Amino acid sequence: MTLTTANLLQISNVTKRYSTVIANNDVSLNLFKGQIHALLGENGAGKSTLVKIIYGLVKPDVGDMILNNKVYAPENPKKARMSGVGMVFQHFSLFDALTVSQNVLLGMDKSISHNSLMDQIVDVSTSYGLPLNPNRIVGDLSAGERQRIEIVRCLLQKPKLLIMDEPTSVLTPNEINQLFNTLRKLSSQGTSILYISHKLEEVRALCDTATILRNGSIVKSFIPSKTTSAEIAELMVGQKVKPTIKIKSGLKETVLQVRNLSIKSKNTFGTNLKNINFELHQGEILGIGGVAGSGQDELLSALTGETNLEKNTLLYKNIDIGWMSPKQRREIGLLTAPEERLGHAAAPEMNLIENSLITAKNGHGLVKSGWINLSKAVKYAEDIINKFDVRTDSAKNSAKNLSGGNLQKFLIGRELNQNPEVLIVNQPTWGVDASAAQFIRQALLDLISKGNAVIIISQDLDELLEISDRFTALVNGSISKPQLTHTLSVSEIGLMLSTENRTGLEA
Repeated sequence: MTLTTANLLQISNVTKRYSTVIANNDVSLNLFKGQIHALLGENGAGKSTLVKIIYGLVKPDVGDMILNNKVYAPENPKKARMSGVGMVFQHFSLFDALTVSQNVLLGMDKSISHNSLMDQIVDVSTSYGLPLNPNRIVGDLSAGERQRIEIVRCLLQKPKLLIMDEPTSVLTPNEINQLFNTLRKLSSQGTSILYISHKLEEVRALCDTATILRNGSIVKSFIPSKTTSAEIAELMVGQKVKPTIKIKSGLKETVLQVRNLSIKSKNTFGTNLKNINFELHQGEILGIGGVAGSGQDELLSALTGETNLEKNTLLYKNIDIGWMSPKQRREIGLLTAPEERLGHAAAPEMNLIENSLITAKNGHGLVKSGWINLSKAVKYAEDIINKFDVRTDSAKNSAKNLSGGNLQKFLIGRELNQNPEVLIVNQPTWGVDASAAQFIRQALLDLISKGNAVIIISQDLDELLEISDRFTALVNGSISKPQLTHTLSVSEIGLMLSTENRTGLEA
């Protein structure tokens, strides 16, 4: 291999197979020192496999890597970190009951005194614009502050390459700007950053270069700032991404009412709900925005029936349903899709047919007199797979074997195929690619065009601006008065979501 002095990492002809599936196919990529490089692609395109190979979590079947002019083949993540490669995962690996410094200490490969570590946390976090108090309990921190811990933990090990997987999915606009300033500073100091994101405008604003994977192979490398988001999306999927089309149903009858909802979180570090009030009308999407940990889980639990409510707190078509179980609410047409895919929305070890039966067994004749109609169940699962373009070789695949984005498409499809009168969905397009996100959003818009109603709980402001009719902000368990979305700007919504701004929130 021929290297230039500016090369940090060179990947040559890497291939990785899983049974009959080729996750990476003859991938070659150069990453230069101080470069912010985006790795883009649809769900299942091979991005996760490639970064896992770089970070020592997966071994390639074929191919070589060179890091800092030395052969690089890490046996595990510890060896990768020792070589100067750090990674910030999409899902935080933190213990809520421990302090910031204790969590950082658990992730360190070298022994260090606690007092010295606390000083280093303050120094590093402050110098990179990510201030942290090492004595704070993690359970009391916002999602943005938790992400700072993950980043600072990496920076303390002085990485030459920092891999970031969907780093802005739980951040407010202000926190995103702060993160970008940090990444630019790291870049200016010579640290290379491999950046995975489905938010194409962010990629265009931040990244120097980008590479697109499709079906495990590289299709193009380019400069994001000189390429439109539409062009990038088209390169990712191999065809133009259709814009969403909203068709108004004209129906305005109130279908769901939440009255003075106040509940204490079951989670020690959760968020209590305080006097929540709103209405949902037929033919509309109500968008509820908020950074992670603002009370979304508690609100979803109250609406789904996982938490019992006081009398006349929740009305469905003017009937009190606060006492009903999740099963009873589903039977009357109120369906939900929670944020946590594996364990809450789907059983990891069960296949897609079995996961279809979990929520759809009564509405489609899949079960009769206690007996499963297997042929109907298989067809129902296959219909979802085909309609929502779920990338899997069989409906008999277990849920845990699907990529996050493909499992999300399947789970949303499972609920939409039941034609719910009210659908409550938390993070509908979280972790899915641009094409799949547009497909899901259009499916939600098609649902309300028939007079059904949807509540979307989301941290994606662009998504809420695009498809919701009214918007409300959830901040520390309190909610603002819903406003027509088209009257609001991103900056106004960002201010509404800020914990420092309590204007307009109900007591």
